[in-house]
Amino acid sequence: MSCDLDRLRTGTLDWLRHHLDYFDPFTQAARSSAHGKAKAALELALLCHCGARPGTFDDPRLDQATDLVRTLWQRPDLAGLLGAEPRYAASYALACVAFAPAGIDDRVCRDALAALSGDEPAAAGGTPYQRLELRYYADKAGVPHTLEPYEELAAAGVLATLPAAVAERRPAPGEAPVSIPEAYALTHSSFYLSDFGAAAPQLPPGAAESALPLVRRLLAHCVERKWWDLAAELVLTEACLGAEPLAAPWGAEAVACLARAQRPDGGIPGRSPRTAAAASDPAAVRFEKGYHTTLVTALMALVVSRVRVP
Repeated sequence: MSCDLDRLRTGTLDWLRHHLDYFDPFTQAARSSAHGKAKAALELALLCHCGARPGTFDDPRLDQATDLVRTLWQRPDLAGLLGAEPRYAASYALACVAFAPAGIDDRVCRDALAALSGDEPAAAGGTPYQRLELRYYADKAGVPHTLEPYEELAAAGVLATLPAAVAERRPAPGEAPVSIPEAYALTHSSFYLSDFGAAAPQLPPGAAESALPLVRRLLAHCVERKWWDLAAELVLTEACLGAEPLAAPWGAEAVACLARAQRPDGGIPGRSPRTAAAASDPAAVRFEKGYHTTLVTALMALVVSRVRVP
């Protein structure tokens, strides 16, 4: 394992241990908007869920975070935060159930889901990527739905179709090969199809091999521009597609780039230098700008460095 990856993992988890109050939506330190509070708590729950898998480093700092999620997930007033933004209410409620810590009474989550999600998720409407996201959360939550099988969603999704589309566009040298929304759809599709690296991705034969050169090309673009958030997601995407990210030059350089961006407290200050928090900013501003990239980097470091199990 690279020293940079080890530094990222230990540093981001140390940052997490010192910032748990900011993830608790019912403290004064939490983000200001109800939607922002729910989003931060759900991202923390995802990290804890993935960190609890066999083969992951046994780190007491994740235990502390899981204890917080366990407490939050049994509070009746959590439902009000999940439904604060109607556009996200159903998916947030599904994610709440999907990432509920093992061993808790999840009736609060399931009551919130029943109140917020309405009818069962259906196949009509949205892009294949949006339906893939919905299916992933619904399956993790054990909720019945009429969404297409993963194989159909994967065949119509960006991991299978975008490489050929980019080849037709022929982006100029130095130009981003895909748009920012396409890049995030690419990374998140790999997360959902592989359960964040826990299983082989459910893709058509040869699709992963075709997607990896595009992923690495985009990763090189992000490293050159210090787009830290996307760089971390793309390294994680390589792992989700079955590759060894650190075996390729741009994967190792992306990890080194993130390590250089890491602050002494272990956090990554923003999605990029342009949006990064300054050391002189108030603590709440530093959290607001940096927590997402820090969590994504922690998740990437955990998945890439974990011991593979059958």
